[in-house]
Amino acid sequence: MISKLQNITWSQLVGKLDRLPHALLLHGAPGVGKLALAEQFAQFLLCEKRGQGAMPCGTCEGCRWFLAGNHPDARIVEPAAVALALARPRSATEEGEEESSSEKKKPSIEIRIDEVRALAGFVNVKSHRGSLRVAIIHPAEDITIQAANALLKTLEEPPPGAVFLLVSHRPARLLPTIRSRCVPVPVPLPEPKAAAAWLAAQEVRAPERWLAFAGGAPLRALDYATGQRGQAIERVLRAIASGDRNALAEVKGRDDLEPLAEVLQKMALDRAFAALSGRTKYGGSAVTGDARAWLAYARAMGRNRVLTSHPLNPKLFADEMVAGMPPK
Repeated sequence: MISKLQNITWSQLVGKLDRLPHALLLHGAPGVGKLALAEQFAQFLLCEKRGQGAMPCGTCEGCRWFLAGNHPDARIVEPAAVALALARPRSATEEGEEESSSEKKKPSIEIRIDEVRALAGFVNVKSHRGSLRVAIIHPAEDITIQAANALLKTLEEPPPGAVFLLVSHRPARLLPTIRSRCVPVPVPLPEPKAAAAWLAAQEVRAPERWLAFAGGAPLRALDYATGQRGQAIERVLRAIASGDRNALAEVKGRDDLEPLAEVLQKMALDRAFAALSGRTKYGGSAVTGDARAWLAYARAMGRNRVLTSHPLNPKLFADEMVAGMPPK
């Protein structure tokens, strides 16, 4: 369970049960376990043996329903693209809409007002199990302005027994009025040794290296180490280590472009940090150089990470990224 890695934050959440706020805002860097904590806490709130320990039992009917993704008193609101990436089960309504649509629409990357209106209907209905109704909103900053205003109305007059768990990577992007109605729960980076041990328990090879590349975020490191994205990152890292710029620009397709831009961005930041302080952040080589040039290159790679979702020629774009690299 993620609570073992984020035990201090978990204790803070459990400590709020005596006077449970109607809305909590879990915030922190991507990959530190905010969503996993929110899901575990939601399960704990709906656990039918909650008074018997500080963790969800995992065996009661409420826990089994939650883990199966069909608890009638739990709801997760997130962009369709996020739900697809996390392999969330779709509702029968969503499947029917897709079958009846003549055009295949691209999944939304925002939380829309219809979803927030549906959430308002959900929390205003009496609990099926005679307990709480728990809603997770993730990532909360990806909500449209219309949907945010609708959510604000619900947060201003929350129905009895409704608990909202907002999860955010960038809480500053939320409406100040929404933030003011939530109790903030910061989720920090875990201790590196504990995070590396947790990754090793997930059978990740070289956990310290992946943890460093992920900036200390263990769930992001796990995703890198076990997914296809990690394989693309490995190829780029080997090319950087060899010093072969031709090999660095070799891409198999568009899916390799964003990992290439990410590695180049983090390499540039490490070299700028090394020039300024003698340290690195992402586990890269402490090769120094012109700090300003490397920072400018890192900013360019950040912009390129956004552009990689556009229909570009992979080879030409990769060549351009590598060609713009400052000299050592």
